[in-house]
Amino acid sequence: MLLAVDIGNTHMVIGVFTGPKLRCHWRVKTDKSSTVDELAAIFHTLFTMEGLRFNDISDTIISSVVPTMQAAWAAFATRYLETTPLVVGSDKVQTGMPVLIDNPAEIGADRLVNAVAAFARFKTALIVVDFGTAITWDCVSAAGEYLGGAIAPGLSIAMEALGSRTAKLPQVDISIPPDSAIGTNTVAAIKSGILFGYGGMVDGLIRRLREQMAPELPKAVATGGMATLIAPYTTSIDHVDPMLTLTGLQLLHERNN
Repeated sequence: MLLAVDIGNTHMVIGVFTGPKLRCHWRVKTDKSSTVDELAAIFHTLFTMEGLRFNDISDTIISSVVPTMQAAWAAFATRYLETTPLVVGSDKVQTGMPVLIDNPAEIGADRLVNAVAAFARFKTALIVVDFGTAITWDCVSAAGEYLGGAIAPGLSIAMEALGSRTAKLPQVDISIPPDSAIGTNTVAAIKSGILFGYGGMVDGLIRRLREQMAPELPKAVATGGMATLIAPYTTSIDHVDPMLTLTGLQLLHERNN
């Protein structure tokens, strides 16, 4: 079995694959101070709940935007799983996707994994929108080349800033949708501003990116923890795939073995 690990700034998404099939997955808060042994304790419990043991894992692949966590996970894979992990972004991992930006070393591993996964699935020009700690837009040509994209603060950052920088505005649960764009109370107004506002921002950037990518007609694919929440407030998202990054990790492992 393959253990695929995507380490983000806020959450880690971990999946176990049997061949190309995702057997189970977890979403765990990223704790940058976690030690190797603490990771082992957490995942021993999660594995046990799914009827898995550490020695069921034969391979590991890691994508990370948190260097300290990448090191801890690599050590965990080596010590407890007895595997030599593939780390996306290292010279050992071949993605099969040309990266046409000024400095290819700058690209976040998760962004490249998403682009590879989406192109493998749709085989066309794409804009991949990842709703994580930051929201990223990643553009892929019809020839399968990574072109670049855009980055903006994510919803959680905006909500935290709104709560910490204002004296009277409350924290709001945006999983409960507003009734309309015109909020008739403070809570409804915040929900409208976040959900309709971010939906409009996503649509606006996709429109500009599509204009720049013309005459190609890229599909827009959404992923990430907030994708299913925000996509209904957009008009430009064609597909939603919350497991896109894990699928991309499994694909890259397959290509490199």
